Order: sequence, then C-alpha cells, then structure tokens
Amino acid sequence: MSRRDFLALASAGAAAAATAAAMGLPSVAVASPNGKLAFLTAFYRNEYNIILDKAFADATKELGFGGYTALDGNFDSQLQLNQFEQQEAAGIQSAIFNLADGSPLRRITKGAQDNKVYVGNVWDTLSWFTPFEAGDYYTLYAVPEEFVAHRAVTEELLKAVTEKFGGGDIIGVTGSPGNWTDVARSRGRDAAFKAYPKTRLVDQLPGKWNREDALKATEDLLSRHKNVVGVVAQNDDVAQGVIAALNAAGLRPGEDVLVVGADGTSGGVKSIERGTQLATSANSPAYAAALFAGRIYDVTHGWQPRASERLLNWRSLIAAKNNIGTYLKRFVDNDGVKPFDYRKISKVLHPDDWDPQAEVHPLDIDKHWEGIAKPEGWTYPQAYQDARSSGEFEKVRAEYADHYKIKFDGPSPNAKA
Repeated sequence: MSRRDFLALASAGAAAAATAAAMGLPSVAVASPNGKLAFLTAFYRNEYNIILDKAFADATKELGFGGYTALDGNFDSQLQLNQFEQQEAAGIQSAIFNLADGSPLRRITKGAQDNKVYVGNVWDTLSWFTPFEAGDYYTLYAVPEEFVAHRAVTEELLKAVTEKFGGGDIIGVTGSPGNWTDVARSRGRDAAFKAYPKTRLVDQLPGKWNREDALKATEDLLSRHKNVVGVVAQNDDVAQGVIAALNAAGLRPGEDVLVVGADGTSGGVKSIERGTQLATSANSPAYAAALFAGRIYDVTHGWQPRASERLLNWRSLIAAKNNIGTYLKRFVDNDGVKPFDYRKISKVLHPDDWDPQAEVHPLDIDKHWEGIAKPEGWTYPQAYQDARSSGEFEKVRAEYADHYKIKFDGPSPNAKA
C-alpha cells in the first residue's frame, strides 16, 4: 500500500466515523475479505511505523493472508477503538495494535473475544493487564526488553562523553509522557548514570516520538542549558529532530554534542554511518511485523500458544559505528531483499525447524511493570503463576534459544550467497 493510499484510507475512515457519530448512526464499516489482518497504529508520523507497515504488508503477503490494511490513530485512543470496531464489523480475522495509550485495551480485547477476532499488541499497554485476563483471542503482547536496551545505549553515550569531554551535562528528549515505552526507556536511561558519575542528566522534555516535536523540545532545552555535550533521544525519529536542532544552533552533532536513539530505523542507522548519531538500540521495526504476523498465522491455523508464549520479549542490538555495516545492508540498503524469512517464523509451516530469528524469551511481568503501582486488588493470573512454578518459562526460553539459527545481527536469510 502506498503512503498516498494509506492516508486516503485513514482519512476516509475517520471522516466516515465522524459522520456516522454526528448522525447518531452505528459505526460504519467497509467490506473486507476473510483472513484480513489490520494494523492499527497510534500514529503514522514517524519512520518506525512506516517501516512496520511495509513489513506487515510483506509478511501477510508471504503468509497468504486474505488482505491487509493499516489505519492511523492520530494519537487518539478513542479513534483507535472506533477503527477496530469498524474493522470487526467488516469481518477482519485479526488485528495488531500499536496503541496511543492503554485505555481502550479492555474494550478492544472484549470485542475481540466476543467476535472471535485474534489480536496482538506491541509497545504501549494497560498497566498490569495481560492476555490472560482478556481471553484466548488476545494471543500475544510482545515488546523488546526496553529497560535493558535503553540502559545499554545510554551507557554508550556516557562512556563516549566521559572519554571525549571528561563528562558533562546530558539532556533527554523523551517520547509521550506516561506511555509504557517512554517510562521503560527513561528508567533504563536513568540507571545508566550510576556507573558514570562525571555525567548528569540536567533536563528533559517530550519529543512525542517524532522529528518536529523533538526539534522544538531540543531548541527549548538548548536555550536553558549552554554546556550540553550529550542527548539521549527516546527513539531514532526523535534523534533526527535533535540533530536538526543542534545544526540550527551551530553545534556539530557527533563532534560538539553526541546523540543516541532507539529502534534502528533507516534514518538513525544512516546517521550513525555519517557520524552524526553515536548509536541506537536497534530492535528492527520489521521484526515486530515478522513476530506478530507469524503468531496470527499460527493461531488461525489451529496452533495454541503455551502461557509462556503469550507474553514475550526480544533483545535489541546496540548498533554503532563498529557494527553498522551488516545492519545497514540487511535492514536499510537491502535492494528489496526482505530482512526475515516470514514463513519460517511460523510453527505451523515449519513445525520442526521454525526459527524466531531473534533472541526471544518469556516476559517477566514484574520486570516489565517495575516502578508502576499494581491496581488495587490485582493478583497474578493463574496461568502465568502455573507456567512459572512448573518450569514452563525456562523450558520455553531454552526451546526458543535452541531454534534460534538465523541470527538477528547477521545477513538476511533471503540474501544470495
């Protein structure tokens, strides 16, 4: 789907929903063939979601889905809920969410359970709410292990700042306040400073996951702090806004001020190659599409995940100047060669030699929501407790490690020898 078609579809859907609401009519729906997967993203304003959309289109085509569509939520959780309900009425088989916030997740998953629509969710979520409370049709919540990844990429920055400048002032340009990803990345960032006492985080402002807001936030921060030597950006799109602001201020990114980001988008990776960005915690936007499309294919073809497979983490690669070449060739300048074997991630299509194609392991609920208070009366889901106490978690971790043959930091499995 072209960007023009995507925006036209999203605009038409939003306009139709608004018209229906104004007239007191039920949510409108557009006809859709069975077997269709919908990707409902919180926003389409950054490169991460553009890459993820294209990868979903590739993965669903490779796996033989009956169709694919993507919808822009424009940072509006109510709009995302409306879009899902419209797609449900249209007869979709499955949906993957990148939520503006977790507030609609209970209603989304209840609708999915009632209408037998498989759903998965990446990134933001409702705190302490898991697939087990929702039912079998909420098949997967998965994210990179963000605390560890953002701590590691911040350590790259602080080490370099200490070596180059003897330490100094660091600013943070974050994502959206309250968003789980932003909270987890901020925790990881803050933890990194403990080992680098000559550096200090002096201020932060939200960049809202996009270049324009990040540029404005950085300009504001630079006006307050005259001795900044490093910036921790909460993703690579934010890092691009930071770099633009540094250039506008007459500062040389990569020389006067060092910058790190997250996600491993093409903009971030090319900036590392040019030397204007120091590093990124590269989780590969395309991998989320590979993992979730493979899961939806499997559950719609009779496979049932164990409890330990319904909450998953995958490990990000710290990409810097010394290792950027392979990542660049596989995920950015790849001449159309797809970065993953989308069929081989499926346990139905490859029951004996399936391959997660990344370091994947069961998600630890306590680590995931560390620092976020449990809701009153909340208890651990019984299925989760049973999986932990029976040794299933360790078994699944070992099994995924054993099947991990196509290395995330190696060449594409589709590349010609």
